[in-house]
Amino acid sequence: MRAISHVVTRPGRRLGDPAVDIPVPQDFATVPGIPQHSKDVDFYSREYPLQRQQVEHAADTEWAPSVGTPEMQHYHHEHQAVMEPFYGLMNTSGNLEPTGTPTGEDVTELIKAKARELGYLDVGITAHDRRYVYEDRRQHVKFTHAICLALEQDFNDTQSAPSMDAEHGHYGTYEVQAPLGLEMADYIRSLGYHAQVHGPSNHSAATIPMFVQAGLGQLGANGQLLTPHAGARCRLQIITTDAPVTYDQPIDYGFHALCQTCQVCVDRCPGRALGREKIWWRGVEKNKLTYKRCRPVMVRYEGCAICMKVCPVNRYGAKAVMEHYLETGQVLGKGTHGLEGYTLHPESTGKYATGYFGPGELPVFNVEFFDIPHGTREQATLNSYIKILANEPPDAVPAESDAVLQAFRNRLRSIVKGEAVSDSTMF
Repeated sequence: MRAISHVVTRPGRRLGDPAVDIPVPQDFATVPGIPQHSKDVDFYSREYPLQRQQVEHAADTEWAPSVGTPEMQHYHHEHQAVMEPFYGLMNTSGNLEPTGTPTGEDVTELIKAKARELGYLDVGITAHDRRYVYEDRRQHVKFTHAICLALEQDFNDTQSAPSMDAEHGHYGTYEVQAPLGLEMADYIRSLGYHAQVHGPSNHSAATIPMFVQAGLGQLGANGQLLTPHAGARCRLQIITTDAPVTYDQPIDYGFHALCQTCQVCVDRCPGRALGREKIWWRGVEKNKLTYKRCRPVMVRYEGCAICMKVCPVNRYGAKAVMEHYLETGQVLGKGTHGLEGYTLHPESTGKYATGYFGPGELPVFNVEFFDIPHGTREQATLNSYIKILANEPPDAVPAESDAVLQAFRNRLRSIVKGEAVSDSTMF
């Protein structure tokens, strides 16, 4: 039996369930939260502010629906229709005045009890760290306290990934979470305080650092928040408020060292997008995901989510994983088909890898597979024009060249002056 460093006690999975004790092995003890150099985080926030995916990667966000399977494309429109009314309500929620009379007393426990009553898996509170606010949202965020709300998505749906069932589980959780967030905000206003809803989908900031600071989990090797009950199988949402609250503290769940020992998500990623070793990135120590290798797989294969599916914390929960390691020195499920196996269904072109891949087996893709539009819509438009010029024959007809230039100009004009950036991150 290995030595225990400390025991983390968390509320049960559902309201009324007994608390859960998670023993953290001495081998896995590191630091609460996540290692970071605060001055570096400050620098990057100031000089290279974060961008929303819909802005920084707008080109592939626009491209993605065109290569998804017909079922994915159909669901995209269905989901958009459900979510569209909520975006306006969430974006204007910070403008609403309180409906109750404030007492000035700390309302932390009232807020947490309400969140659990509504069905959130876990809730924590911390400062809303403006260093992680997206550049185009900096004037949007009104209040300083962040109520971090994690809503669990269906286990069985997730374990079928990649699949349409998994996508319905993923985005269906957003469709539940949006009205829940608005209800939570209404409740906070009834206590006499302001509340502003951020997410799901239309987040104002990178959420994981604040969830970590609020003690709800730690950053996993798959680039996602690992929560003790459900691994990365949670949809995240923040409500900012001016209500008097008490901040939670970051916790060492042992996930940093567990991930370096486990490496299952790294080994099983179809696109080889996950870094095996931790690096320092924007002041934070992490396993850095390579976006351009992840995105082509995610878009073509029903959202992928294999890195979530094969995580033992997602599959079994932190308590079982840690207890198994204490007894055996092994990562629960590692090397088994039950944890690591997955099936890639045919994608829209019918020309890329399909079938079942067990432990040690990975699909192979050609270079063309990873050639997708990169960067902003403006960058992608310029890149397309440069390709046309590069392939233009020396004796090109001036009128034809002028027509291409005119199309390029019109496209840029429509982006700069006409097309709004979507609130949705479905693609």
